[in-house]
Amino acid sequence: MSKIAAIIGRFLIALIFVISGASKLMDVASTETMIVAAGLPGGFAIPAGLFELLAGLCLAAGFMVRLVSVLLAVFVAATILFFHNRFTDPMQQIMALKNVAIIGGLCLAFAHSQMWNHYYAIARERRGELEARNAEERIRDAELRAARAEARADAIAEERTAPGYVETAPRTVTSDYTHDGLPTLRRRRWFDW
Repeated sequence: MSKIAAIIGRFLIALIFVISGASKLMDVASTETMIVAAGLPGGFAIPAGLFELLAGLCLAAGFMVRLVSVLLAVFVAATILFFHNRFTDPMQQIMALKNVAIIGGLCLAFAHSQMWNHYYAIARERRGELEARNAEERIRDAELRAARAEARADAIAEERTAPGYVETAPRTVTSDYTHDGLPTLRRRRWFDW
């Protein structure tokens, strides 16, 4: 459930940047005027709009979330410094606090992305451990079957009858031991019940 909530939150934060970047690209002249009025050199309207749009799409798609989160957080912090730095003006103060909240959301996207990468690494490691344990069990079973076969072959070679056994379901099987101490299985007879 937390993964679904994180995906929805990441998508909603990304939506802010996609809409903002698209609006900057649709009205380049007013964006350029706003940038120049803030004291920055001209020519940043299109790169800023493209950055916001592409970074927002990457964030929404879950592509390079950690890198995009850091870049967007730096971008939003820069907008606080250059555009919303008059904290005595209530409107600018609200805009700065909104940007601080967006930075907080980006930090959460960064952290949650790291958490799931760590979770997937632990899951891969656990799967590897289980596969190794299963392989060891198969090797042990193969060695046990080989030892039984060798014991039967030795018994036949010495002209004795090999202890016969029939492997069946565990409910209908009892275990005895052969002359060399290895367990052998035999089918229960009707009078053994």
